Amino acid sequence: MTMKTREQVVRNVATIRAGIAEACERVGRDPASVTIVAASKTVPAEVMRWAHEEGVNDFGENYVKELQARHIELPGVRWHFVGTLQTNTVHHVARLADVVHTVEPGNAWRRLARRAAATRRTIPVLIEVDFTGHRTGVAPEELPAFADDVATTEGVRLVGLMTLPPLPAVPEEARPFLRRLRDLRHDLVSGHPEAVELSMGMSLDYGIAVEEGATIVRIGTALFGERPPKT
Repeated sequence: MTMKTREQVVRNVATIRAGIAEACERVGRDPASVTIVAASKTVPAEVMRWAHEEGVNDFGENYVKELQARHIELPGVRWHFVGTLQTNTVHHVARLADVVHTVEPGNAWRRLARRAAATRRTIPVLIEVDFTGHRTGVAPEELPAFADDVATTEGVRLVGLMTLPPLPAVPEEARPFLRRLRDLRHDLVSGHPEAVELSMGMSLDYGIAVEEGATIVRIGTALFGERPPKT
């Protein structure tokens, strides 16, 4: 059920923060080192505003049309684009997004960079890594060369890595993929010291992601409830 009351959202924000704090305590991390990005795909602006009022300042959008609308409806927040970049809409992302999580080889990210540079913007970006071989993202073995390309392109600034592992039946199943992303980041920062961010972990597995070093967790269902089925 989609969240319908402010009280439910307030309670969920507190639960998520407590879960992050507990995970941080288990591995000796500071909870302040983890940013909650509210995955707000299809969530009404009013419900998003309830989360913002509880101190959630970062919101992740999958769809360009929703990013455009929410940018007007909910000013003063930090917008993360977490959907697949498309060449025909990426100019809107270049104008509206504060962070882009889904850079992968192809024309779309280059157009993003060109449009940002043309308006004197430099957008922090994360490279999406695909461990499955059939999803969006760069293959792990191709990451070093692609990272060099991104890091030397005007209009974007490489700040880290992102992954979307196969949906786990139980949270622990995600750990090997999250650990592999952390290891890739460890290798990456030797040549790109600013690339410290790890965007990984969602509603089901964010605690494990924090244990494995996530600096950004993208949480939708645990915050806003189940999305209604498509009709």
